[in-house]
Amino acid sequence: AAPQAPPVYVDLAYVPGSCSARTVDEEFFRRVRSLCYVVSGDDHLKEGVLRSLLDALLAGKHQWGTDIQVTLIPTFDSLVMHEWYQETHERQQELGITVLGSNSTVAMQDETFPACKVEF
Repeated sequence: AAPQAPPVYVDLAYVPGSCSARTVDEEFFRRVRSLCYVVSGDDHLKEGVLRSLLDALLAGKHQWGTDIQVTLIPTFDSLVMHEWYQETHERQQELGITVLGSNSTVAMQDETFPACKVEF
């Protein structure tokens, strides 16, 4: 077990992807307290651990004991994300978690991609 350490507060945290996504658990979200979490990695490895990662966010945020609002920013569309959002929506509201969906598109040179704007 890791020694008790005070939490770290940041404005934006990029949640590890690929193989590192397996290291993101309740303890990660208890210790790394962010106003915004970016969840990226539209790949089969992230998809396999996505539900446990999202549930860990709920469990970790529950331990904060404060009313800090949190925004979750997924960078990909996922059936797992949609199911989690619907099944836990009430719990998200209780904990002050907002999932930011984006219908905006940015065009740069010859490609277009979904995007969202985050302001602090």
